[in-house]
Amino acid sequence: MALEMPASSCGHGSFLPSRRGNDWLGRALSLLTVTPYDSWKRAHALHHASTGDLSRRGSGDIHTLTVREYLALPRGSRLRYRLYRNPFLLIVLGSPLNLLLLQPLPSGVGLPWRTAWRDVLALDAVLLAGLGLLALGVGGVEPVLWVFLPVISLAAWIGGWLFYVQHQYEETVWDEADAWDFHRAALGGSSYYVLPRVLQWFTGNVGLHHVHHLNSRIPNYRLQECLDVHEILGCVGRLTLRESLGCLNLALWDEDARKLVGFARVRGLKPAR
Repeated sequence: MALEMPASSCGHGSFLPSRRGNDWLGRALSLLTVTPYDSWKRAHALHHASTGDLSRRGSGDIHTLTVREYLALPRGSRLRYRLYRNPFLLIVLGSPLNLLLLQPLPSGVGLPWRTAWRDVLALDAVLLAGLGLLALGVGGVEPVLWVFLPVISLAAWIGGWLFYVQHQYEETVWDEADAWDFHRAALGGSSYYVLPRVLQWFTGNVGLHHVHHLNSRIPNYRLQECLDVHEILGCVGRLTLRESLGCLNLALWDEDARKLVGFARVRGLKPAR
């Protein structure tokens, strides 16, 4: 996960002075993050441009319905959404599946299909070649998979959880398109995940997500410096490790209360006519 933030900074062109240097470093890091760099770079840019906008949901975020939308669904669709938002299915099963099977697919990233497929296939080819060489060196594929799959799954669980709490917390912000504001969405809709220093270092300052959304041109290694010199940034969207566990129950945006709520909040309610 510590590599994800440098890769993110490369995608925003902020880790190194040169744009070309950022892109090539990002592609090199993609071998370790198992993520096609150019496709992810495009999807991540869309996420930054639309986070907190109810009219542009679906670009690099976790699918979130409003209370009214959920109540208006037929029973079967409600059940599918409840299954999707189940923490076990969403994070424990979903994170590794997304990393290994869904994320490498080039659909929906806004790139020409030739460019997207080239990005994905190039990464796949290098990864297969690398794993193949390892298999030759240790005497078979099985020992490699016994190391590779658990490590990737663990990284996916940690990354999936961190990605979840970056925007899925009670006091986050969502607005309709006519009321949406980039800076309000960045500061109000992105969490400041207060981690112990050692975890903050290992995760590359990923918990300072509100600062990252406010200005993605700030490299990850300078996010803490920005937090230290602007007192207000330390007071916005604070979320501790203990508080973050309560986020698992949240699943719906309540338009009236203007906060994320759990399914228990809407039990027994009927859709407005």
